[in-house]
Amino acid sequence: MDKPMSSTEDRVEDVIIIGTGCSGLTAAIYTSRANLNPLVIEGNLPGGQLTTTSEAENFPGFPEGIDGFLLMDNLRKQATHFGTRFEQGLIDSVDFSSSPYTLKAGDKTYRAKSVIISTGASPRLTGTPGEKELFGGGGVTTCATCDGAFYRDMDVVVIGGGDSACEEALFLTRFCSKVTLIHRRDELRASKIMSDRTLAHPKIEMCWDSVLTEINGVAEKSVSGVIVQNIKTNEFKEILCKGIFVAIGHTPNTKPFSEYITVDEEGYFLPEAGSQVRTNISGVYVSGDCADHVYRQAITAAGMGCQAAIEAERWLAGNE
Repeated sequence: MDKPMSSTEDRVEDVIIIGTGCSGLTAAIYTSRANLNPLVIEGNLPGGQLTTTSEAENFPGFPEGIDGFLLMDNLRKQATHFGTRFEQGLIDSVDFSSSPYTLKAGDKTYRAKSVIISTGASPRLTGTPGEKELFGGGGVTTCATCDGAFYRDMDVVVIGGGDSACEEALFLTRFCSKVTLIHRRDELRASKIMSDRTLAHPKIEMCWDSVLTEINGVAEKSVSGVIVQNIKTNEFKEILCKGIFVAIGHTPNTKPFSEYITVDEEGYFLPEAGSQVRTNISGVYVSGDCADHVYRQAITAAGMGCQAAIEAERWLAGNE
């Protein structure tokens, strides 16, 4: 005999939001204020990547900056105040072939009329000893725009060789005394214009044919330097620095949905033409870093969350 469906499987939500970064929580605030009683499914890092940032100085409204964890906690409290519900889980698979849509997280099954996917993107890290321990407030980061100003008049290193690494290095020259760009090849992978700008900048020094092997400063809980190995000569050397910016790309958290929603060659969601958030599935929207590999800022993610919420509200109103 088949077991009866649980109350979770019986219930059909007006809207389910997947993810609790700036994008997902902003969508939750807007949909809850529209009396849609949203259910938010949060993964293993409630609050998203911003919770690992010691201070956010570029989020509007906080002239003295705000702790990343506190900012996300405030957004969550605001969403809860208007009636948002939260459940912990990781979405394993979805069925968007017919409405109401089905989402599975472990042994739980959810159904919803509309879905907002705000699952973000995970930065690729090098796996070097010391990296995990010092990530965030210890001096290892993946966002020069977010954290560059903390390293004013200091020496830093950037890991990578593509456009993103060059953009990070050039941005950091506004604040830092010296930027060492560490790349495993003997030429940059970046576009010619970005390569030319990077190589010509007097504050940027190249460390060619080299890989990061160790990060110093774990005991002190603050980066003091790195050890790199030249892959051609096998020689090791130390580079003194106060900050490490890893720029080797991101992996969008889109895999459970890519059977139904169009993604680009890198795995990022591809919204429909004329919209930042509408997908090829009616009533399903995307927002934040899972659909944005250009800006990747808290404020742009929040803006997309707002758009997705308004789109979902209007779609639901038109399909009652």
